[in-house]
Formats: sequence, structure tokens, C-alpha cells
Amino acid sequence: MNAHTQRLILNGPAGPIDCALDLPPSGVGPAGLAVLSHPHPLFGGTMDNKVVQTMVRALLQLGFRVLRHNFRGVGGTAGSHDEGRGETEDLLAVIAAQRQVGERLVLGGFSFGAYVTTLAAAALAEGEKAERLLLVGPSTQRATPAPVPADTLIIHGEADDVVPLSAVLDWARPQHLPVVVMPGVGHFFHGQLTQLRNHIVRFWH
Repeated sequence: MNAHTQRLILNGPAGPIDCALDLPPSGVGPAGLAVLSHPHPLFGGTMDNKVVQTMVRALLQLGFRVLRHNFRGVGGTAGSHDEGRGETEDLLAVIAAQRQVGERLVLGGFSFGAYVTTLAAAALAEGEKAERLLLVGPSTQRATPAPVPADTLIIHGEADDVVPLSAVLDWARPQHLPVVVMPGVGHFFHGQLTQLRNHIVRFWH
């Protein structure tokens, strides 16, 4: 979290939702709103996860104002883990609270957060859909993500020992989705965060 991060508490279906908002550099954007979701809360995932922070930096560079939120039971967010169901409701509540009328929307997530992102994206009404999705190390084994648009940016590590690359390819293949594979990289992108940020910016366009 940088010195300019704004802490917010938003109202959700189960109570308060702990959020953080970062704005793009002065003179850049805003290109729209990006909302990011963190990895599995039962395994230490929070909105301050280093991969999520890297996604924040990339999207700020692309000109978006970026909102992160803690899932149920994490930080100041009320409730308890709900295996993606309540988390999807909370994500939709966050979007509704922060999206300005007619504003471009990007949704992104890491691991479990990527899974929840697909569910929320599918639940948005026509006319309110996200312009694009960013899925990093998406969880595709414990539960199946919702189908996603063809221009979804998916980035996965070749050596991921939490979500094997083969599982992601098995999910992506029937949808004819391209997957950006980072060779030799594990689930948490250790030592490769700068490369991850560069990949997001490079492949965004």
C-alpha cells in the first residue's frame, strides 16, 4: 500500500467491506474503474497480497483508479468464508457502490480472487458488463470458474504447484482462450513480480 492509498469501508450484504482505493498518477487517466480480488482467505489471502499489489501497479500505469477489497472474514470485512457465493455478492456490492454512471469497468483477481471475479462478471447485467477481465493464476480445480470473454487476459506460471498449468489449460481450451505462460514461475510469482507487471501492461492492448 502506498502513501496515497485511501482506506474505505463500504456496505455489503453481510456488513462492512474493507477496501482500499488507489488513483492513477497525476495527468494520467482515469481510464475507468478496476476492481481487484485477492487469493483464498483461508490460506492467508488479503487485499495486500503482493501479487494483487503488482496488479494494482500495472493498472495504475494503464490509467485506471484501482479498488481492492477484503473478502468476508478478512481485515475489517464482516462475515465468514462462503466458498465464493457470498464473496461474489460482496464484489457486486463493491462494484455498484464505486462505479460511476457510464464508467468503464475492469475486473481482476488472483487465484481464488480470479475465480470469484469470473462469477461476478457473469452476474453483471447486460449494459453493465466489465470491459475486460484480468485473471492471474486463476483457481480452476476446487470449483469451475464461469465462462469468460475471448479477450480476457489470463496469466499463469508454468511451475505453479497450487493450480497446475494443465488444469488452467483444460478450463481454457474449450473456450479457445489464450493463456500467457511465464516459464519456470510458481503460483506466487516469487522474484517475477516486475515481469508480471510488465506482462500485464504489454498484453493489455
